[in-house]
Amino acid sequence: MHGGPATAVVRGPAGESVVLLSGELPEVLTEEAVTELLDLAAAILDADELELFDTCLRTLRTDGLRAGRRIEVDGAVLTVYEG
Repeated sequence: MHGGPATAVVRGPAGESVVLLSGELPEVLTEEAVTELLDLAAAILDADELELFDTCLRTLRTDGLRAGRRIEVDGAVLTVYEG
């Protein structure tokens, strides 16, 4: 979450957006972390995707960030994996 060297936003094999983060999942998704992720995601996501990602992140911030967490917003699915 701290913008380490292994953090990236890429497209998966099916064209889906994938956010790769270095380090452990944080206990709390801070406003600063959300802003960093949105800035990073802006490099690859279009405006509509970025707005959905922002909504998903804010939902995760409210409901908690943990491995296996899955949310859906307007048909977009965000799943948190840890590995």
